[in-house]
Amino acid sequence: KNSIKAMEKELVTCSLQGKEKVALKRSQIFQIPGGKDLETKVIVVLGKAGMGKSILVQKICQDWSNGEFSQFEFVFWFDCKQISLPEKQYSLKDLLLEFFVKPQEGSKEIFEYILQNPAKVLLVFDGFEGLHDHENFLRCSASQPEKDLCTIKELLSGLIQKKILNGCTLLFTARPKDKVYHCVSKVDKTIEIIGFSPQQRELYISKYFEGLPYSDNALKLIKQCEYLFSHCYSPVMCRFVCFLCETVLEVGDNCLPSTLTTVFLKFLQQKIIPMQTDVAAMQNQESLATLARIAWYLGEKHQSAMKSDLLPSKEVKEFALKYGFFLPFAFPKHSDSGEEAFGSTFSDFVIQNFLGALHLTLAEEIKDKSLTKYLSFPSKKKKPYNWLDLVPRFLCGLLFLQDDPYFCSLSNKVVKQSIKKQKTLLKCIRRLQINELCPERLLKLLQCIYETQSSYLLQHVALRLKPDLSFLGVVLTPPDVHVLHSILKRSRKEFSLDLRNSSIDMQGLKDLVGLKNVASFRASLSATVRLWKSLEQANDYELLRASTEKFVLDPFKAKTIKDVSDLSDLVDMQKMINCVQDASGCSSYEIPAIKNLRKLEFALGPVCGLQGFLKLVEILAAFPSLQYLDLDALSENGIGDEGAKSLSEVFPTLTSLETLNLSQNKITDVGAEKLATALPSLSSLKTLSLYNNNICDFGAENLAKVLPAMGSLRVLEVQYNKITGAGAQQLTDSLRKCPHIKKLVMWNPTIPYGVLEHLRQLDSRISV
Repeated sequence: KNSIKAMEKELVTCSLQGKEKVALKRSQIFQIPGGKDLETKVIVVLGKAGMGKSILVQKICQDWSNGEFSQFEFVFWFDCKQISLPEKQYSLKDLLLEFFVKPQEGSKEIFEYILQNPAKVLLVFDGFEGLHDHENFLRCSASQPEKDLCTIKELLSGLIQKKILNGCTLLFTARPKDKVYHCVSKVDKTIEIIGFSPQQRELYISKYFEGLPYSDNALKLIKQCEYLFSHCYSPVMCRFVCFLCETVLEVGDNCLPSTLTTVFLKFLQQKIIPMQTDVAAMQNQESLATLARIAWYLGEKHQSAMKSDLLPSKEVKEFALKYGFFLPFAFPKHSDSGEEAFGSTFSDFVIQNFLGALHLTLAEEIKDKSLTKYLSFPSKKKKPYNWLDLVPRFLCGLLFLQDDPYFCSLSNKVVKQSIKKQKTLLKCIRRLQINELCPERLLKLLQCIYETQSSYLLQHVALRLKPDLSFLGVVLTPPDVHVLHSILKRSRKEFSLDLRNSSIDMQGLKDLVGLKNVASFRASLSATVRLWKSLEQANDYELLRASTEKFVLDPFKAKTIKDVSDLSDLVDMQKMINCVQDASGCSSYEIPAIKNLRKLEFALGPVCGLQGFLKLVEILAAFPSLQYLDLDALSENGIGDEGAKSLSEVFPTLTSLETLNLSQNKITDVGAEKLATALPSLSSLKTLSLYNNNICDFGAENLAKVLPAMGSLRVLEVQYNKITGAGAQQLTDSLRKCPHIKKLVMWNPTIPYGVLEHLRQLDSRISV
């Protein structure tokens, strides 16, 4: 079973600017295009707790030991929560050759070689969140930082600031919301672990139960519990669910818990009860309460580890180690004193969260009136109270378990206390303005409500959701989608969902789009097209048609080459659907999102502007309702004359176009001439903007010639070009023949002020 922990999970590398994501193999992690060999390289691996960041690091070390990543002669791996705990100072040599591995001989020579060859060194710092007070990194002030004694934080600062081992490679693992970027001035590569796909979940579960008599039943049982199966996208959650399923099937049961809270309560029960006697029950109850208090107070300090000698009693330490709640570890020896200290860390972040919530439920000192500050949804002004981000949902779940016999056995006063605290929670939720919550807090509220499994609360929230729900830029994990789906299904309202940049998987998108009361949705084009192709392959034409009718594209802004490619794929999808319709004897069907696209903005910037625009031009004719085409971007697309020529060739197909903005695109007289020739074919054009290009008098002359033929035009903007008084005069002369034009903006630094003022007096429609 341990071998499947190392199962490949999909890695994703993120460009911080465009946020484009591509699958990444482990062998590509250290490939940094354009990286300078002499400078320190920084790689950040992001992933939620339990996603397998530490397993990935172990696999990198294993691969290196087997001959891969040969560019590194030395690889050092540190667990941040262990190296930062003792308040001691270390030299770089202590850190590398005392704490991590101690050579039998030649330490001095090895260290000198490392200092002289930093490019051959990889330093891995696993769990950036484990660094105490990591938000306040100080600058490394040591005069000889590679030899002087420093705190761990100062050593890290020196490495990041390139004062120590400049040229080495640093790899940090961190949670997505950790402020790692506040401490690191430049990140060369960002990688995100996104967990198991549905197919990988099934593979993990199948391998976990491989060879056991109930292996077939296990996968079936877990998949029947859709909420638990959705949590299996996280490797650590998948392991917990499998363990629980194994214990259930061993006793001949066929029922799994329905929430995350009951999963971990059952886990606790299965861990402790089979091994305890009546005599030990009371002692275990006390030890569990103490451990829960430790979990909470460590969490308040953003910690998950502590020195073993700080544990309150020997009994608590033995209890935590015996039942696997704690794992022991050794701190680095100090080179001077040779002292060795030991610590204990929670075996799992989720366990610490659950125990922290258990403390808030059981502890008499936590009054019911103060309970709401530990939740993450009450106020948009207040930040979440605690580092343990799963605590709020576990807390809500536990407060609704008064009828669970095992939960009641944890404390003599648990039922009475949880009823009082439950009433406080209910009052807090009733007072909430649910329709005013930001997407993140709304999602946290839904997660908490789902854990209660209270029909009253589920219905209460469902009835108060606003019709337009936007999760734009908010990551929706498979469990989030399941919760959202189950609550939306309870409502009688019709909803419009914005799921763009939410990283929603295809199954989640299919489930939400399939709801009858979801009237429309926005999602990334690539995810939507993948869904439609999947539905077409599965011959699910009913849902395919329903989802195409619900999809909204307008307005659309292309920011990357991928956006243009995805838009092209959408147009190709139209052709495929038409083929399906024709084969079935039906009339052709237009995808409403394509048919109704009215506003299209293009902002790829100068590097990819022309390349992307030429690709866009190929599909413009597919949008019959396009009214607004805007190529004016702050970063300047720079489509130039080639782009203008290409666009002019498709003007006859853009019959609905009313506004064309080609400003700041480096168009010269050559491009202006091509545009002018074709402009009269834009029969609906009202506004043409060409400001801040490189158009001179010849271009102005060509525009002037066609103005009388552009009967629909109302506004022409040609300011900030290189037009002189001669070109301005030609435009003014043409304007007299165009009573339909309301405004001509043509201030240019090359037009003498007196000339422009004279022209303005001749025609009041001329504006600067």
